[in-house]
Amino acid sequence: METHTTGAKVLLNHATTLNLHTGNLVNRSRLKKKCPSSPSEEIQDCVRATLSEWFATIPPPTSPTDLPDTIDCSIPQATEAITPEEREELKVSVKLFICEADLSSIKDAVDKACQALAVSQLDSVIIAPPALPEEESQTLANLQPAWRELEGLVQSHKIATIGTSDLDKELLEQLYNWAQVKPSSNQVNLASCCVMPPDLTAFAKEFDIQLLTHNDPKELITAASFQEAVQESTQDLKVADWRLEWVLRYSIIVKSRGIIKAKGYLVHAKRSSL
Repeated sequence: METHTTGAKVLLNHATTLNLHTGNLVNRSRLKKKCPSSPSEEIQDCVRATLSEWFATIPPPTSPTDLPDTIDCSIPQATEAITPEEREELKVSVKLFICEADLSSIKDAVDKACQALAVSQLDSVIIAPPALPEEESQTLANLQPAWRELEGLVQSHKIATIGTSDLDKELLEQLYNWAQVKPSSNQVNLASCCVMPPDLTAFAKEFDIQLLTHNDPKELITAASFQEAVQESTQDLKVADWRLEWVLRYSIIVKSRGIIKAKGYLVHAKRSSL
């Protein structure tokens, strides 16, 4: 075990990119020992547990030339690809949390989700843009670049429908009027408003926009929490220069029964140049 852990540390200390896939959390017993109190705690637990399992399976590199710049950390037996025979019976829904302003990460995240789940198209993608400083409010100008990226992915048939998160009626209306591909849904955080605002409800009904609820914080996982999860999995690994670029949460739902068949996270992180 110590040899495996040492090998994983050597790999991570050399790498500049980390791709992590938790696999299907519905079937992973080691995460059922406690129920996370929040989405932030859940993703932190998932990063920690997935890294710990992965470390236990990695043999030490045989030479310095074996050290890759990109590490793909996943647990094969925990990952459930969708077969072509069952695809029509399933809905693949995604929420994408963008942690950095690099918009090329949107296509990268969608491509990686399709690859991990063995599908050619995601049924629904909801975008959560990077958290703004407390004194700043979300604007249409802030949303437009990310929305253009999503529209391109709809036009190339990588995504069927796209949605937004935490827009009030005024901003949702602005986005709707500007967008070529209209938002099909808008998530509302009921922690900030216990009842759906009537003006938002009326607008959504008029233009056939589904209103959904969620309990995600503005920042799903902070840089410090991510680094803490990595450090707890590795001990003494230098983690301060690792930063999250995006987190993608997916759910695979059986349409006819409305039950979740699979749920998991994909995480993409980069190490700052030394």
